[in-house]
Amino acid sequence: MHDLGFANVHTESVQVRHWDRGVTACELVTPVHRPLAVGALGSSVGTPAEGIDAEVLDVPSLEALAALPDAAVQGKIVYVHHVMRRTDTGAGYDDSVDIRRDAASAAGRKGAVALLLRSLGTDATRAPHTGSMVYATDAPRIPAAAVSTADGDSLHRLVTAATSGHPVRVHLVLGCRTLPDASGVNVIGEIPGTDRADQIVLLGAHLDSWDLGTGALDDGAGVAIVLASAHRIMQSRPPRRTVRVVLFANEENGEAGARTYVHQHHDELSHHVVAIEADSGDGRVQVARYEGTPTGAVAFERAVALAQRYGVRLRHEPVRGGIDTAHLGRAGVPLVVLRQDMSRYFDYHHTVNDTPAVLDDEAIDQAVAVWALVVGELASAGENLGRTTEGQAPR
Repeated sequence: MHDLGFANVHTESVQVRHWDRGVTACELVTPVHRPLAVGALGSSVGTPAEGIDAEVLDVPSLEALAALPDAAVQGKIVYVHHVMRRTDTGAGYDDSVDIRRDAASAAGRKGAVALLLRSLGTDATRAPHTGSMVYATDAPRIPAAAVSTADGDSLHRLVTAATSGHPVRVHLVLGCRTLPDASGVNVIGEIPGTDRADQIVLLGAHLDSWDLGTGALDDGAGVAIVLASAHRIMQSRPPRRTVRVVLFANEENGEAGARTYVHQHHDELSHHVVAIEADSGDGRVQVARYEGTPTGAVAFERAVALAQRYGVRLRHEPVRGGIDTAHLGRAGVPLVVLRQDMSRYFDYHHTVNDTPAVLDDEAIDQAVAVWALVVGELASAGENLGRTTEGQAPR
């Protein structure tokens, strides 16, 4: 940010979860002996040092698991075989992520000793997809891991073909542990506005990534998009409003960066007139959506009309925002979504394969051009864009 000429560049402290993956090993014991590629889910507890050896119970969904009697689950490793669908919108992931979040507690309540699930991914490789999960307060904490899609499909076939008295058994070892919270930071820089400098247009992305890969798609590409688009705005003309870039800590495993930002900036939230987040990889922007004030919508639609040259379409649909900017939306800040093509995103998401080698430079260039155009237009619009939590626009 310093090198690009941003103003007011600084960090703000955030306390973040400190979870250590440790050793991870899984293998089929019967009917054949071979390793399975698995990745512990974020915040999972570990197994005993010697691991867990148990029969595998295959279920297609949380609903199917809930319908089983406890006696059918007790002492077993539950495997959830849910095949995530590929979409360009990310809807397949949205429809699936509750399984990763809740399955361990659902299985633990019924007496399972561990949880495995088919990775939430659209690839057909042996690279497991990790991600966060949450333990319910009323359920035992059992170890939880994702199996690569290829190995998950193999495990499913074996369990389906197993005969009575000859079950599929797996040996699982996870060395996960949760340590005391650690210190992290949100990184912030600004392009000062001119005559409406007290109004803030926030561009967000997140700095953290899962440990298996480098985080090039999730969310290195998003960081690049917000920095490059803000820099392009800076080079073209001074915006009327202040453009603030916030690179959040801890989006992946707790959202502490966004929560802390909202807390630390509570007194100026009423001056945040738009928030927008880049956390969808390197895809081309396809659709633009806005949720805010009627006058803000006028300025936004004018900006999207300019972006049509890049193939961007306007949609009037509910806006949830990204994981981080959703916290600002709940505080009354208008949200913009520039939805990118996510057709291939979940081939690499949260895996060892999330490296710079998979990035599409031309698609990122299109995203930067769209972001710079839309954000630049909003930052200098004559219309009143914002509202506070009480519904009052900033002065």
